[in-house]
Amino acid sequence: MIAFLFAVTLVIQAPADLSGQWVADPPAEKAPGDMGSGLGSPLTIAQDAKQLVVEQALFSRYDLQPPIRTVYQLDGSESRNAVMAGHATQMRASRARWDGAALVITTTYPAIDASSGKTFSTEVIQTLTLESPGVLVIDTTRAGALGGKPVATRTVYRKR
Repeated sequence: MIAFLFAVTLVIQAPADLSGQWVADPPAEKAPGDMGSGLGSPLTIAQDAKQLVVEQALFSRYDLQPPIRTVYQLDGSESRNAVMAGHATQMRASRARWDGAALVITTTYPAIDASSGKTFSTEVIQTLTLESPGVLVIDTTRAGALGGKPVATRTVYRKR
């Protein structure tokens, strides 16, 4: 009977509320090529029952660029975000799903192989978990691109 009640409690557990302003802890030792979570710091997350909105100030105010804003539908449907970084706009396709209390966002990034000029895509999986109300952990796995090995990183954020 206790196992049944525990199982029912897990099923009806509400998703974590990831909303807030977050600042990354500086890593003790960052490896060369470590891209962290891919979301930068600081970042602002707004969440409701239907979507998660992430804003990050990638540029300084002197660059005259607005913050990068990405929207993820929380029902598992595809979200498409146009992101301008550099001189071109890149269309990224994502799907977000809850895995218990963790939010898993899988994003496909288009790219061009500089040596051949051919297009390809690579996948990035970000798992957002609240360790406590003031600590957000983002585990990121980047698929190996152009024969490279997959890369996994962990970034810890503190709530402002």
